Amino acid sequence: MNRSPPVDRLAGARLGVAARHVSRQSLPAIFVSTGLLLSGLLPFSPAQAADTEPLSPQHAPQVLRIANGAEPGSLDPQRTNGTWETRITRDLFEPLIAYAADGTLIAGLAERWEVSDDGLRWTFHLREGLEWSDGTPLTAQDAVFALRRLMTPETAAHNATLYYPIINGRAVNTGELPPEKLGVSAPDAQTLVILLSHPSATLEQTLAMSEAAPLPRHIITASDSQWTRPANMVSSGAFVLKEWAPQSHIELAPNSHYYAAGKVALDTVVYLPIEEGHAALNRFRAGEVDIAYSVPASHFAWIKKHLPEALHTYPILGEYFYAFNLRDGSPVADPRIRRALNLATRRDVITERILGMGQIPSLHFVPNALTDHTGGRFDFADWPMEKRMARARELMAEAGFGPEHPLALELRYNTLEDHKKIAVALGAMWKPLGVAATLTNTEAAVHYRDLAQGNYQVGRYGMIATIADAYDFLNAFTSDNTSNAPGLHSPTYDALISAAASEGDAQARRQHLHEAEQYLLDNDVVLPLYDYVTSSLITPRLEGWAPNALDVHPSRFMHFEASP
Repeated sequence: MNRSPPVDRLAGARLGVAARHVSRQSLPAIFVSTGLLLSGLLPFSPAQAADTEPLSPQHAPQVLRIANGAEPGSLDPQRTNGTWETRITRDLFEPLIAYAADGTLIAGLAERWEVSDDGLRWTFHLREGLEWSDGTPLTAQDAVFALRRLMTPETAAHNATLYYPIINGRAVNTGELPPEKLGVSAPDAQTLVILLSHPSATLEQTLAMSEAAPLPRHIITASDSQWTRPANMVSSGAFVLKEWAPQSHIELAPNSHYYAAGKVALDTVVYLPIEEGHAALNRFRAGEVDIAYSVPASHFAWIKKHLPEALHTYPILGEYFYAFNLRDGSPVADPRIRRALNLATRRDVITERILGMGQIPSLHFVPNALTDHTGGRFDFADWPMEKRMARARELMAEAGFGPEHPLALELRYNTLEDHKKIAVALGAMWKPLGVAATLTNTEAAVHYRDLAQGNYQVGRYGMIATIADAYDFLNAFTSDNTSNAPGLHSPTYDALISAAASEGDAQARRQHLHEAEQYLLDNDVVLPLYDYVTSSLITPRLEGWAPNALDVHPSRFMHFEASP
């Protein structure tokens, strides 16, 4: 997930999935509840070349300013996991397969590719004359280098398990084999061959993630720890890193060596680390930012009334939830307590009274917008609230807690006003069970580091799909996945995900994924709250920004209308 990973987006505040899935023959239908049919991912065809018609030059400087959320922890595309980071790396590094403005898959650095009849051999043909931003030739060997680096355990790539279909992918990622044994090769400078151990329904989407993009081996091998500094970084994408002032801004400039440089209209892209939605709104109203990816729920009605042309709201493939720490010593390692908390949570109160932005209450985990998935449900989904609360009190009493013997429980969330409101509401909902909740908030980088290290009890999480497949959400909880914040270690669950990854029959694969989701719910591994709806503010003069279910918006396609 970006998922990749994880993704951190609350109707405008978001994480990535990271959190980080599609075949050429069968793609899920993605619809939105507002009645708007979004452009889902479509299979590549030669007619869909990435090079859209050239944009007309504009007479005024084209400077795009984006309120991007948190400060990036890294600009190394293989060491990021938040959407606020991947927005930037997507501008800097182009994969073999890329995304168009509307979220469809198009040719990237590879102009075409073929798949063998058995689905096990993928051959990519790079474009002629590709160069890094310093003029060095960009070759298939750079792609081999990047994929090997991605899978080494030292890189600790957030979505490495998505690449396990590549021959020896798991063994390389766990350190059992050296990177040279990964099933990737470059028979010549313009040809990349990827060999799979089994057919993959998600490889095209996985290779469209910026983490899978070729990397400048001539720079990284010379200085791996320093290569992302502005003075050192070279890029393959439409933009280069010009300046990075931590906690202030990241400035990108056009890459003159980009293969489609003549079709990039923006002169500058500035990413601003504005986490708080109210601050982003104020900067947008003042004309200081052109895109705000964080809209405060408390001002949503006002924004709908006063900024209707700028507001864009639509469902995306994302889930907002709390993770339970299942590790020994955690109070929620007791399954009775986890079930009691899930029973007592009123999702409709959070979506309708606290947020009110169209979020979909979730008694499931995989978002409903992914209609190709047969979803699971909590077995108490149809119980009246009175029955749920009665059962929750019984379970807490069995665990030794109640109003007379309260359970001290820490709820952790990353800094954002709406996250705080939800955490406060959860504490109030759980108080009748004898839960004494303490709220702790930290900036996003610290928050997700603590969750990854198991330094929490109940922690706020969000996943935004990096590929349109249920596997992207469910794979995150396998025993060897670095996104496995709950610390789930279940041979049963791992076997279901492994079976889904290697299953060639679409119906059998869906069944494996359904059973995996149901396992998460039956064992209360997570506390899902709602399916994401994203709300962003886009200045009406900006063209080339398009809503899509994966919420990807490459800057290379954007430009401003000429002033009247």
